[in-house]
Amino acid sequence: MSEDTIRLVTIGRILRRRWRLLAVLAVVGALVGYGTSVVFPPRYTTSASVLLPGQWEERELLTQVDIATSSTVVDRAAAELGWTDVSSTELRDRVTAKATDGNIIKISGTSDTPERAQRLSDQVAKEFVGFAARIAGGTTDSAAATGPEALRQQVRETNRRITELAKAADPGQTVESVQARTALEELRTSLEEAMTKLDQADPANDKAGMVVMGPAARPTGEAAPTRMQLTVAGALLFFLFAVIGHLVAARMNRRLRTEPEIAAALGSALLGTVDVPEEPGSHRPESGGPRAWIRRLLGIDTRWDVPTPQRSGDEAGRRIRYRRVCARLRDRMSAPRRLLVVVPDGDEIARRAAGQLVAEGKSDPLLRVVEVSMDRPVVPDRDTESGALVLLSAGSWTAEELAGIAEACADGRHEVVGFVVAGPVRARPTRSAGRPPDEPTPALAVRGHATGGSL
Repeated sequence: MSEDTIRLVTIGRILRRRWRLLAVLAVVGALVGYGTSVVFPPRYTTSASVLLPGQWEERELLTQVDIATSSTVVDRAAAELGWTDVSSTELRDRVTAKATDGNIIKISGTSDTPERAQRLSDQVAKEFVGFAARIAGGTTDSAAATGPEALRQQVRETNRRITELAKAADPGQTVESVQARTALEELRTSLEEAMTKLDQADPANDKAGMVVMGPAARPTGEAAPTRMQLTVAGALLFFLFAVIGHLVAARMNRRLRTEPEIAAALGSALLGTVDVPEEPGSHRPESGGPRAWIRRLLGIDTRWDVPTPQRSGDEAGRRIRYRRVCARLRDRMSAPRRLLVVVPDGDEIARRAAGQLVAEGKSDPLLRVVEVSMDRPVVPDRDTESGALVLLSAGSWTAEELAGIAEACADGRHEVVGFVVAGPVRARPTRSAGRPPDEPTPALAVRGHATGGSL
């Protein structure tokens, strides 16, 4: 796994080099979101408000919210609506309620048309108010209903009896008659105060009389998620998943990028790095067909995680790097001998560098280039050559693949004298007059050995 920090430049490189693929995936995601909106028909939601007069605690309001969405209220609303295509269970899923400031409960109904959504909200609110009134009035319990009313009747009868006693008392002004009338009036006053407190303490008086604050408004737009929201969400999700997929692939990339890692995989030493001028389409595969055309159209026929090539010096400076590699090879060999230049098959940068290296060192040492398949690397057996030089580009091969090349060289009785790393560079507009006299074409004469065929 690569331990490189994911930076904004990495995101920018993905957007710049994979914009065609990202655009196509975003369009596909938009189509998926649109298809989802077609499968699930649009929904419309509206709300009816119910005012609860009096003083209510928060837990009491929550209780009223539960009552508004209870099966009793919704089933009664379903019976009044008479919708045959929607069951009571489905209606319960389409009705919601919540308590807001000011002791107001908003009852929301969702349906497939604006008219139905309005009717559902109004009917549920009506049934909720009626059901709450019956509970507050105590009509569900006959004993609880007759208790307070019977007490009031007895109080009225007592007041009437007190009045009669007061009239029947001695109308004189004796002390006893005055005291009797005073006691009766005090008793009457006490009874009236007791009944007033009883009426004030009765929750049915404070918490009855719920009012529906007008009919629900007919919805003018679809409830979320709308068709446009689903379409945009699908495009964004596919775009983000594509970017995240690129980042995960980069983090899971096990290709070796540094010289010490490559040296450890090959078990050899670095002899130098060389530059190869970048050419348009040099990284593209040579295969054709519809799949290659589609990959080229989407821009996925080249790697996106390769850093932008640096601008190089002139051609004379690049040739100096090749000559230094040849000089280090001569220093490592005790006597002049032939060497195999092993290039991974498909590494276009390394293949071009090998051709240039052969051109620069065509006299001493004698180099012969072979391309080996990375799936099953096979190197020609030792003949006139007495060693192998591995030439590859950084960030293209894993440790297992490079170890396979080293094992193939050992099987062919070739000692790996070292490796050279080739990197693409951007050539300057003007070239040096000291152009190499020979083109590196002779180096590719033995390309047929790349598949491991017989010599």
